[in-house]
Amino acid sequence: MSSKAQLFDEIEQHLMQDERPSEFLNRICEQPLFREPPFNLLANLKKAKQSPMHHPEGNVWNHTMLVIDMAAQVKQKSKNPRAFLWAALLHDIGKPGTTRIRKGKITSYDHDKLGAELAEQFLSEFTQDQQLIQSVVGLVRWHMQILFVLKRLPFADIPSMKQQADIEEVALLGFCDRMGRLGANREKEERNIQLFLQDCRAHN
Repeated sequence: MSSKAQLFDEIEQHLMQDERPSEFLNRICEQPLFREPPFNLLANLKKAKQSPMHHPEGNVWNHTMLVIDMAAQVKQKSKNPRAFLWAALLHDIGKPGTTRIRKGKITSYDHDKLGAELAEQFLSEFTQDQQLIQSVVGLVRWHMQILFVLKRLPFADIPSMKQQADIEEVALLGFCDRMGRLGANREKEERNIQLFLQDCRAHN
C-alpha cells in the first residue's frame, strides 16, 4: 500500500470515528504528501480567501474544518455516513480554482460545478467504488442549492438535483455548511433546511 493510500485510509477513519475530525486534519496538513496530488487539492483550501462578511472564520480550510466537525456530530442522520463525511470534506474543493475579486468582493461562482469534477478525480485515485464516488459528487455538485432555492435565484435547479442526489442528504450537508462559520444561528439554519425540503418536495 502506498503512503498516499494509507493517508487516504487514515483520513477516512478519522472522518468516520472522531468527534472532531478537524483535529487530525490540522495535525497532518503540513506533511509533504499534502503538497502532492491529489492531496494538494485540500492544501489549496488554505490559500482560498472568503468574504469576511459571510465567513468570519477566514479561509476555506478553516470553514471546511468547522463543517466536518459539524458533519461528525450529525452523521447518524445520514443514510450513507461515509459519502456524507467525504462530501463534507470535499464540498468546497472547487473554491481555490474559482475564487476571484469582483467589484471589490470575494466570489467563487460555480465552485460547486468545478468541485464535483475535482471530488471525482480525488476519490478515483483511491477507490473503485462508483456508488461512493457518485454519491459524494452529487452532494458536492448540489450543496449550494439551499441558498439558490431559498433565495429564488436562477441557478436553482430542483429537478436536476433530485435526479443526481438525495435531497435529504443535500439538506443535511447544507446545514453543516451553513453552521460551519463563526456566529451561525442553529435555529435559523434548521428552519431554512426545512423550508428548502418543503420547496423540493412540492416540486414535481
